[in-house]
Amino acid sequence: MYLRGWLMCAVLMAQPALSATHAENDRLRAWKITAVAVLSARSDANSVATAAMLSPAAGPELAARASELAPDSAPLAWVHLRLCAITPGCDIRAAATAMRWVAADNPAAWLPTLGVAQRERDTVEIERILVDMSQGGHFEVYAIPVAVLMFDALKAVAASLPRSFADNDASRLALVIGVANAKLVPTFAAIEEVGRESAALPSRHESCQKIARKLQRGDTVSGELAGLAIKKHAFLPESKEAHAISERRHLLEWQAAAAARFDEPLLPWLKKPHARWHLARMRTLHREQDVVLAILREQGASLSGP
Repeated sequence: MYLRGWLMCAVLMAQPALSATHAENDRLRAWKITAVAVLSARSDANSVATAAMLSPAAGPELAARASELAPDSAPLAWVHLRLCAITPGCDIRAAATAMRWVAADNPAAWLPTLGVAQRERDTVEIERILVDMSQGGHFEVYAIPVAVLMFDALKAVAASLPRSFADNDASRLALVIGVANAKLVPTFAAIEEVGRESAALPSRHESCQKIARKLQRGDTVSGELAGLAIKKHAFLPESKEAHAISERRHLLEWQAAAAARFDEPLLPWLKKPHARWHLARMRTLHREQDVVLAILREQGASLSGP
């Protein structure tokens, strides 16, 4: 009886907070609808791409239009491919082909196709894709440059948007970073699964180890962690190589967590100047790892762990 009564009290006490959350979500949804309408009415590719990133339903169509406006842009081609890949019922084939044409050296262009091949258990296609991925350069998912172009596009139309959200540099930057990370950064689960299987399939081993090295030079922390995970399968669990890989993984995770703590100033009057400083780093440093290190250096923090 006591537990049931305590739970009932907890539910009743949480209702105002839940109602506030629902109201906040409703305001954000309304703001996004207006932002998508304003941005999609413009004629430049970055505005249309920003509308695609903010749209819950018309993302792939708007992203395709943005790519047509800037056919040589690899970041916008990736926006199109990723939004299609995460939208139920969207056929990725045309977007994947366009991405591979624009960024032939980027193995990330194959990730959605690899995911399809895995779901269909098409081992021949998986082998072919791995070979193609292993011949590319480093993985890029363009989350930072896309966040920057979204920031600029939203700031350009700020006067036409409701002031309920993203009405200053700090909140605008937080919004675009969150959206870019959520929609553009894949889980890398497909390639990690293939990497695990490669230990028992010698035909995949060489390709997977090449891909692991390319992931480690990529532009996201999560991609580098995936590369380390794949690389580790090449060594015995207790080997010095596996131990070094684990240490590198822990360092990356610590650095990212430490930068996230520093990146949230406690004093309100520091938020806007810090957002402008952060944005300036993002304009010149397109790898997430480099932005993380820049934040730690700015705060005078250790780069080698606690």
